[in-house]
This record gives sequence, C-alpha cells and structure tokens, in this order.
Amino acid sequence: MKIAIEAQRIFRPNKHGMDFVALETIRCLQRLDTENEYFVFVGDGPDRCLEETPNVHIVTLRCPSYPLWEQWALPRAVARVKPDLLHCTSNTAPVWGSTPLVVTLHDIIFLEKQAGRNSSLYQSLGRQYRRLVVPRILPKCRRIITVSQFECDRIRTALGLDPERIMAIHNGYTPRFRPMDDTAEVTKRYLPDAEYLFFLGNTDPKKNTPGTLRAYAEYVRRSEHPLPLLVADLTVQAAESILQQIGRPELTERLRLPGYIPNGDLPAVYNGASAFLYTSLRESFGIPLLEAMACGTPVVTSNTSAIPEIAGPGAILVDPTSPQAIADALLRLETDDACRAETIAYGLERVKLFSWEQAARKLLALYRELGPINSNTTER
Repeated sequence: MKIAIEAQRIFRPNKHGMDFVALETIRCLQRLDTENEYFVFVGDGPDRCLEETPNVHIVTLRCPSYPLWEQWALPRAVARVKPDLLHCTSNTAPVWGSTPLVVTLHDIIFLEKQAGRNSSLYQSLGRQYRRLVVPRILPKCRRIITVSQFECDRIRTALGLDPERIMAIHNGYTPRFRPMDDTAEVTKRYLPDAEYLFFLGNTDPKKNTPGTLRAYAEYVRRSEHPLPLLVADLTVQAAESILQQIGRPELTERLRLPGYIPNGDLPAVYNGASAFLYTSLRESFGIPLLEAMACGTPVVTSNTSAIPEIAGPGAILVDPTSPQAIADALLRLETDDACRAETIAYGLERVKLFSWEQAARKLLALYRELGPINSNTTER
C-alpha cells in the first residue's frame, strides 16, 4: 500500500504544535510499519529532523507560499506518486484531486467567534485560508481525524457530520520530557533567575496572554516572594503593548522574554520552572500540558474546552477568565507543600495514558481499514 503524508512544515526551525504532531507520528510509523510504502511531502527548511528509511521517502516541494504549496505543488506531486491514500495533517488539503483523502482537523477555532483580534498577519491569513478551504474538502474525506473527544463532538455538531466519518486520536509526548536534576546550563540561556514561573504565550487570542498577565500581576501583588515569569514565544514589543493595555507596564521588569525556545531545550525549561501556566481560553488538546506534567512540573491550567479531558480530574483546573483564580492556584502551589507534591505525583501518573506510539498504532489501523492491505505487512 502506498500512503502519502503531507507534513509541509516539519523542516522549519521554529516548529509548533501541529508540526510536532506530524513529525512524531511519522517517526513512530517508521518504527512500527516496515512494509507499506510512505511518501512524506515536506516544504524546504534547514531542520532536517526526519531521515528516510527503505520504505519512507521524503519528497521536498518548493513553493513561495503555503496555499500555493498545498493547492498547486502538492496535488501534482501526489498525482505522480499515485498513492492509495493521502493524509493531510494540518487542517487543510488540496481542493482538487482524486486520491482518497484523510484529513487531521485539529480544531475549528477558525469558524468560531474570536476572543480578540489577531495582531499577527500570519495568524489572520491562516484563519481566512482555513475558512475558505475546510468546507470544500470535508465532503470528500474518507475519514476526518481530530485530537480529542471534545473536538470530535464539537466538529461533528457544528458541521453536521456523520459520526462514522470522524474519530479522535489523542496526541502524545516524547520521552525526553522527564524529570531532570541539572537544568541550569540550559535555563541560563533564557533567564538569569534560578527560580521562575513559565508560560507559553503568543498573540493568538486563544492563548489568553492578556488574561494570564493580569493573573500574574495579581500573584505579584499577593505573594511574599514573587517569582519572575518566563514567557516563551512573545516579543518584547508585544509584551509591552499588552502590559500597557491592561494597565500594568511596571511588570515589564519581572518578565523574561527570550522569544522562541527550541523544543530540545524545553525539557530543562519545564524542569526548572516552579510552576507552568497553561491558561488558554480554547484548546483542542494541549501537548505542553503533558510535557510539563511529564517533567514533574506543577501545572495550573484551564477548565475549558478539551483541557479537562487531557489534564484529568486531579489537575489544578481554573477559570481562565478569572485572574484571581489563576493567582490563587499559583499561591497555593507556592505555600502548600502537600498540594505541590500531590500535583506533581498526579501529573507524572496522568501522562502514562498518552504516547506517540499509541497514536501511530491507531493511525496505522485506520490506514489499513481504508486502503488495500498488504497481507505480508508486519509490525515491530
């Protein structure tokens, strides 16, 4: 069986959630399946993080923009390969083409009312592209995959899909996210402080960066020994603008703003943090939540969308629209040793329910269901 997989962004240096989902799943498929033939279509980029194996071929397509890459270059390359199945991994797919199609639709946030305006042109254009393409490709999909039962139910209800056409496959996390003792050599690249709080923030409204900074201001006001806040993926200019908007410009000196932190450094950064804030307004899964838990870092997270499904009933779940609730949770972790120990132990146990291998096995079972089966296919 020939299987084509779209993984356009996996070679870019600054990868984000969907990129890692595609990359880690493909890596597991390489280990599990040595018989089916895979063609992985990628964009050009400097981070050659995936190697070819005898049955996994990497096809690099060069195009000046993502829409052109997906709507022009990809369908032509797929037509030359003539696969039995095309799996597009990042919400959208070619509008034209006759190859049986599977799409991973991570969420339908792009169809929902936003909590605020995107300050990034890239985010705004991406949202409009998805709104244009997704309704046109879903009717021809053999199967639609999403990443949580919450999102599965939401997509099915919002778009009126047959329940048989959509399924949830949970994401995983990589084993390098684990408790570590010596993290200072890595963390000092991003901040001089030995102790800190950690937040992955950007200008996407769903990440709730203004609300989280309001909560941090409340924490600073009430804590006897407030820790600095390390905010990854947020520029100094964007942070200063948000602090002006919320009326707390003096907090600038307490923020550590290194920009993008490479994935390879994140295990040490999580481990070094006294607590991790994952206080989004809306998520379809939440890989950083698992990564922090796997590192033994206490997590304060939201009680909304798919997050409770992933974090589980024993997590510290708060209303992300309540700065006081977020600050209360941080202060409890700071002052209550028993609560802190229980939260760490719970997280380390919870993450055992998730793995990329489990996700890849479910995906491989789907491929076999939808396409012609090689009777000699073997699994390691």
